[in-house]
Amino acid sequence: MERLRVMAVFGTRPEAVKMAPVVRELARFSDRVDLKVVVTGQHREMLDQILKAFQITPDHDLDIMTPGQSLADITTRCLMGLDPLIVQLQPRLILAQGDTTTTFVASLAAFYRRVDFGHVEAGLRSDNRWEPFPEEMNRRMTSLAAAMHFAPTEQAERRLLDEGVPAEDIWMTGNTVIDTLKEIAAKDDPLADGDLVSWMAGSRMILVTAHRRENWGQPMRDICISIKQILALVPDARVVFSMHKNPAVRETIESELSSEDRVILIEPPDYLEFVKLMKCATIVLTDSGGVQEEAPALGKPVLVLRNTTERPEGVEAGSAKLVGTNPSEIVPEAVQLMEDVDVYTRMSQARSPYGEGSAARYIRKAIFQRYQPGVPAPD
Repeated sequence: MERLRVMAVFGTRPEAVKMAPVVRELARFSDRVDLKVVVTGQHREMLDQILKAFQITPDHDLDIMTPGQSLADITTRCLMGLDPLIVQLQPRLILAQGDTTTTFVASLAAFYRRVDFGHVEAGLRSDNRWEPFPEEMNRRMTSLAAAMHFAPTEQAERRLLDEGVPAEDIWMTGNTVIDTLKEIAAKDDPLADGDLVSWMAGSRMILVTAHRRENWGQPMRDICISIKQILALVPDARVVFSMHKNPAVRETIESELSSEDRVILIEPPDYLEFVKLMKCATIVLTDSGGVQEEAPALGKPVLVLRNTTERPEGVEAGSAKLVGTNPSEIVPEAVQLMEDVDVYTRMSQARSPYGEGSAARYIRKAIFQRYQPGVPAPD
């Protein structure tokens, strides 16, 4: 039997977190799959953290990032790097995850070379093409080029069907981030930063991440103002703010919060440490898509610092709540969660809607069924 040639492409830390289980699952079947891992380096340092943590060595690294480049620059450099690799490697299937520029460009490069594209985490929609930007349009355009759509939830599957994607091209798999999260969370290791542990002692910790482009400028300032108001109302709370590497994000956060005694600004920790931080947190404030999935799976209520979300399942399940970036919305919701035991319990015990941690196995079986029909797909 000829081995199936598969190219797995990713470029950012969130993609790597969610693609790692798929890469490792396909690698287990090297007798049936000729797998090549290609990274674009869209996030350099944060991507390398994940590659090291999961012991993934890329076969090809495009290393596309240059200081201050635009979305057009990223798109162009990514496409020019991927196209000759597709010609060289001649894959039958290209896989990518989510909604980054790397993912969209990988689907476009596959389309140009008439290669099948498999979209991991397909079918997410916010119904606002500008929010999140550019991710909403990236995922919509990626769906148009995809031959296989791996939907993480029933709602994502329904969205794809409503858009005219044939049912035989959709597989409802759960979200691969739960595969990764469950593996890491099962390790009961303490936080490595002893100083941070001491600083949090006797306090309730609020974990914050914020980096979306639509939140740059005044919205980010409003998020920081909200944090100061929450701390004034909840005396035993402390805030750990994981700052994105982007200077446009850091400048605002540092100017607003660096002098606050009960706020600590940290560099983005590696993923293992970030999971430990989520486990230590009382509540999580975030504009991240991935954290909206991860924190509820750990029983942590999430306030989503956005006006829209492509992950409405968490909101509907009661484990997440949209609060935008206005202090008048963020502050009362956060204070209520910190002070009202019944409200906190309802959110923390809400069911996570993103699967049970077997998504990578379902994706692998779907690939085998499509490209190696008649050959048993082992469990």
